Amino acid sequence: MVTAFADNEVGRLVEDFILQGGVDVDYIQWRDYDGIGRNLRNGLNFTERGFGLRGAKGIPDRCNTAASQLKKDDVNWDEIFGDDGVRWFHTGGIFAALSDTTPEVVIEAVQTAKKHGTIVSYDLNYRPSLWESIGGHAKAQEINREIAKYVDVMVGNEEDFTACLGFEVEGVDENISNIKVDAFKNMINAAVAEFPNFKVTATTLRAVKSATVNDWGAICWADGEFYEATNRKDMEILDRVGGGDSFASGLIYGLLSTGDAQQAVEYGAAHGALAMTTPGDTSMTTQAEVESLMSGGGARVKR
Repeated sequence: MVTAFADNEVGRLVEDFILQGGVDVDYIQWRDYDGIGRNLRNGLNFTERGFGLRGAKGIPDRCNTAASQLKKDDVNWDEIFGDDGVRWFHTGGIFAALSDTTPEVVIEAVQTAKKHGTIVSYDLNYRPSLWESIGGHAKAQEINREIAKYVDVMVGNEEDFTACLGFEVEGVDENISNIKVDAFKNMINAAVAEFPNFKVTATTLRAVKSATVNDWGAICWADGEFYEATNRKDMEILDRVGGGDSFASGLIYGLLSTGDAQQAVEYGAAHGALAMTTPGDTSMTTQAEVESLMSGGGARVKR
């Protein structure tokens, strides 16, 4: 993980959670804390799960964070991708939207990754509230289209591709209540035609019936072919936050471990589905549970 934290008890608590997940913290930069957060702080994100007719809501509290103050040249990307040999780099639109300087950090990172042959994946993750004060939708599209030139694996949902890259999905209403797979395929075909560097493009297929019942699936484009994951109709949800991130991580795991696009999109869809059955945006599921769901495992009690 590459980021920056204020060096206080909150930052160290976050580090502890990261370590519990088995993630390397060597690249985290620690910044001096002034005692009140006047100069920098650690970010927070508040979410309401929603229920039934009341949709989920997120409130990002990320201004003036240590991560948002990262600038170009703060990170030695040549060391990470060259000397240390990191083979896959993943980032996304949320970090790019944190401040005026973070887009430059992302662009520097992906350019250096390409120089060293490191695979780059990017989750568009469009959040209007994050872009609002730094140029809005137009700035989001400008920045994300520049980053997209260096991406190998592009991930996003229907809103992401439209808002960040300018590709429309035909036949999708404002509430995303009905999803036509062919419309997504047409959109992805347009995206890979404009960005031939995309080797894999993937999107979740979420039809929102209520905050707690969604249809959930995914499609993936690779080497000119489309691969569709199992579609889970009327899937019950405890907490939808983190479903997209878990899809992305499952997809990446599948590509790294199997090299098979069909397996990868199934890993992503199953992992995302299970992540939405537990509270919070961090996956609490195991590889065995994901593979059990992929193979048709049910929800019977296990003793």
